[in-house]
Amino acid sequence: MFKTRIIAIVILLLGIGLGFFVYKSEVTHRNLAEDAKATGVAKFPFKLGLDLSGGTHLVYKADVSLIDSTELKNSMDALRDVIERRVNVFGVSEPIVQVQNGGFSNAGEERLIVDLPGVTDVAKAIEMIGQTPILDFRTENPNGDEVPIQEATVDKDGNISLPPLDLYASQFIKTELTGRFLDKAILEFDPTTGEPVVSLQFDEEGSKLFEKITKENVGKSVAIFLDGAPISVPTVNEAITGGKAQISGNFTPTEAKLLVGRLNSGALPVPISLISTQTIGPSLGTEATSAGVKAAIIGFLAIALFLIIWYRLPGLIAVVSLSMYVVIMLAIFKVVPVTLTAAGIAGFIISIGIAVDANVLIFERIKEELRAGDGILDSIHHGFKRAWLSVRDSNISSIITAIILFWFGTSLIKGFALVFLIGVLVSMISAITITRIFLYSLNIKKKNKFTEILFGSGFSNARTITANAVQK
Repeated sequence: MFKTRIIAIVILLLGIGLGFFVYKSEVTHRNLAEDAKATGVAKFPFKLGLDLSGGTHLVYKADVSLIDSTELKNSMDALRDVIERRVNVFGVSEPIVQVQNGGFSNAGEERLIVDLPGVTDVAKAIEMIGQTPILDFRTENPNGDEVPIQEATVDKDGNISLPPLDLYASQFIKTELTGRFLDKAILEFDPTTGEPVVSLQFDEEGSKLFEKITKENVGKSVAIFLDGAPISVPTVNEAITGGKAQISGNFTPTEAKLLVGRLNSGALPVPISLISTQTIGPSLGTEATSAGVKAAIIGFLAIALFLIIWYRLPGLIAVVSLSMYVVIMLAIFKVVPVTLTAAGIAGFIISIGIAVDANVLIFERIKEELRAGDGILDSIHHGFKRAWLSVRDSNISSIITAIILFWFGTSLIKGFALVFLIGVLVSMISAITITRIFLYSLNIKKKNKFTEILFGSGFSNARTITANAVQK
């Protein structure tokens, strides 16, 4: 019993510690200056979705008419990844970038949805996406016109001046090697001349494509195109293995560094065009957040009041366990982190009800054991053991539902499903383990008037039934 009480005290202290972490991290983060860097617990604020924090919703059309159907999914996934990397460079908190596949009137069209929480300047949001370069490699067209190459130039602000695109319409032929296969770009310096150069490193598949292209074009030019115009047109002397290419030119170190940054932040595998914008103001997001928090607090207090009135001491223990459940969930939201949306808050509130449901099943079972004449400790033991099957089955059904919703749902539904799934899993720990340890730690064995008050009507009925059985 001493060991059980020590465990109960440790769990209680951990709950208090987590509660302090949740409170302190949020207060510290809110008190940070706008340009200050978050350190310590301030690095763990709640991540709010677009509908709660305000922001910009962008819909892009991706032109995939030149993409083979077998490569369509990979190309769109690559597009999503590079756009996400691009907006991350600008410090956007938890951007949501997702592909909306098929079902459009125009053939060869896919769509990309970009949500940027906290960014209410539409022009700035569009600029973030629009600056992402399209990188591809092209080989000489044997039937093309001979046109002197005019390479692109980069100024000190990173702006690229491109030559007229129609000059090269027939001179080069596109290859399969695009920015989708780019692993990283690195700023280096020529050991002989000291001039800055941009080295490109491809992934495994890109390395194989690059080797194949250079092997088939020894003695010819392989042009590196950025945003539809050549930025470098080197001549291939021999097949290049290892997946490394180099862009050289009249770059200053600053210009080369800016180009590297642009390439690393994402070279688009397919061209995109903006077709829709929507802005959600921060005031609407604040109202939605306040309403969700208010609903959660009212729901929690109503449940706590019911548990204490109806189940008395076990109900009070359940409220403590439920409080720890809420604290654990909030800490998970911060540490993982989980992006909270209005739908996610709804999932959290419902998961509180799921956690209470398990306690209700257990306590009703304990009351049945008390009515049958068992002692308090035996009733608690049998109540948890015999209620477990019902608790397990109800939670498994909830978990399966959450997984299906997350797998097939849209981003709105996924936010709800993820929070609900985490809530159900955590509630099983709080309802079964924490509540049981706290009840056992009280070590109530004897039946008297005091314990009758603590355990309520179920205990009173147990005394009456036991007394009647003795008389008979």
